[in-house]
Amino acid sequence: MVKLVGLVPLFPLIGFLINGFFGKKLSKSISGTIASVAVLASFVVALLLFFEVQHLPGHKAEVSLFSWISAGTLNIPFAFLIDPLSSWFLLIITGIGFLIHVYSIGYMHTDDGFQRFFTYLNLFVFFMLLLVLGNNYLIMFVGWEGVGLCSYLLIGFWFKNTEYNNAAKKAFIINRIGDLGFLLGIILIFISYGSITYSGVFEKAGIVNESTITTIALLLFIGAMGKSAQIPLYTWLPDAMAGPTPVSALIHAATMVTAGIYMIVRSNVFYSISEVASEVVAIVGVATALFAATIGLLQNDIKKILAYSTVSQLGLMFLGLGVGAFSSSVFHVTTHAFFKALLFLGAGSVIHAMGGEQDIRKMGGLKGKIKITFLTMFIGTIAISGIPPFSGFFSKDEILAHVYEHSPVLWFFGMLTSMLTAFYMFRMLYVTFWGSFRGTKEQAHHVHESPSSMTIPLIVLAALSVIGGTLGLPEFWGTPNWMHHHLDAVIYRKNTSLLTHETEWLLMGLAVASAVAVIFFAHQLFVKNGVLPQTNENKLKPWQKLVANKYYVDEFYTAIIQKPIDLISGAFHKFFDVQLIDGIVNGVGTSVKGLGAVVRLVQNGNIGMYVISMVLGIILIFLTLFIL
Repeated sequence: MVKLVGLVPLFPLIGFLINGFFGKKLSKSISGTIASVAVLASFVVALLLFFEVQHLPGHKAEVSLFSWISAGTLNIPFAFLIDPLSSWFLLIITGIGFLIHVYSIGYMHTDDGFQRFFTYLNLFVFFMLLLVLGNNYLIMFVGWEGVGLCSYLLIGFWFKNTEYNNAAKKAFIINRIGDLGFLLGIILIFISYGSITYSGVFEKAGIVNESTITTIALLLFIGAMGKSAQIPLYTWLPDAMAGPTPVSALIHAATMVTAGIYMIVRSNVFYSISEVASEVVAIVGVATALFAATIGLLQNDIKKILAYSTVSQLGLMFLGLGVGAFSSSVFHVTTHAFFKALLFLGAGSVIHAMGGEQDIRKMGGLKGKIKITFLTMFIGTIAISGIPPFSGFFSKDEILAHVYEHSPVLWFFGMLTSMLTAFYMFRMLYVTFWGSFRGTKEQAHHVHESPSSMTIPLIVLAALSVIGGTLGLPEFWGTPNWMHHHLDAVIYRKNTSLLTHETEWLLMGLAVASAVAVIFFAHQLFVKNGVLPQTNENKLKPWQKLVANKYYVDEFYTAIIQKPIDLISGAFHKFFDVQLIDGIVNGVGTSVKGLGAVVRLVQNGNIGMYVISMVLGIILIFLTLFIL
């Protein structure tokens, strides 16, 4: 069965090729079905592999397909590794990916680029599967770059819009910064260990001095900062909302942004050895979580609110990784995939109902008009806010417990982040679904529930958001925490909690009580008192204007990076390109042209010129003979 692992990425690749070459000849329904069935087939094989892994010796197996690169001491096979970590991520990618594909059939049904959209979507899933299946860092890097390419294609899918193209370019360029760090990390791994396969590196990780390991870990983390949108490389992700909503769901829940988490967990041996690197990961994670959460407080674009919540939740995951809670972070990746895919697809359903409107200030009163969308988004909002027994509570609480054991200060900032998350998420929910409708008459007439191809994935994801927390319940599975138990084979340093039950219950109680208090405050503010987000920015208080404008980070980057580079590039263009290089090239052309004009006089069809030339030639010959 393990030998069939190649089928998992193969099916989406086949779907990509069929739609890519023959999509224009296929109807939309057939094209969407082919793409969706391809991902479903991968999910079925991934599910079989997941159960097979439990019975394998050492719970892992490598399947070598062919010899890929062989040069000197460098020998890299094209091989797949199936183990508890990769098999679990396969289920997330293909399971959530399939639901998003089905949803996209309804969401994109009127779009002229329907077949092209599903072509890109299948390619996106293929590269993400390649990323998690490779048994070495180079295959991971190929998948890493592939998802970067696909994000560019999908974010800029509506390429006739210049703003969307700029967002796609921004995502691509910022990720190149992180990718350079990742590539340097891979090079240093090869220099240090003579190999880049996981088995060849991790088993002898300790033979290298700690400073080198720290450097490797930090370089890898730079790559993760780009893909998973951590400070300072986070600004591309909110702008990525330019793409169709299913793309946002796929990027945020099942593919691109989870790649950084996967890479750190896969490389956990380095972070287990290097306390410095782990501390950096934790500090950057908590700073990103809190920073993005504050920005989310005053955003009014429904997709950007969710985008900043993703940045914040990813920060919490990195905080968990930094304190050594690797399996807890994977647990939160899983539950986050459920409720974040649900929230984005729910937001897409709202936008669909509103005829393309994304500003929550122009919505209101929708809960009675799109009931399925409302109920499922309500579940997703409760889950991300950390209210039991929904899935987000268990995974977030588990991370915070480990963080408290490591540092009460970091725990406090993590708790504050969770409270802010509950507030801005319920702000979004209350302003969107409660109160009176604030849109136009045309929008009011247009509002309707989405088709079943969109609502069924919402219902499935809502169910997963409710029951997903059972993955962390020992009583449910009859074993120690299931996720910890499942990932034991790939985690080198086990993070066993030493907290007393009394402390655990106290922390849990504080988390729930604070979330409930914040939700009650948001209800009083936005439902009972009918407070609405300010439409006139000039009326905002200075601190509100600062937060609403995202602390002017983009403007800061433009001022200190983009404009100086543009200025230097302009100067180099003017001097080197135009004056020097163009001057030389144009000078040569002008000289040849002038010489040609002179030579052309020799043969211009003028008989008088020919006679004169002949006479001069004869005279020259006689003079030469006379002189000689």
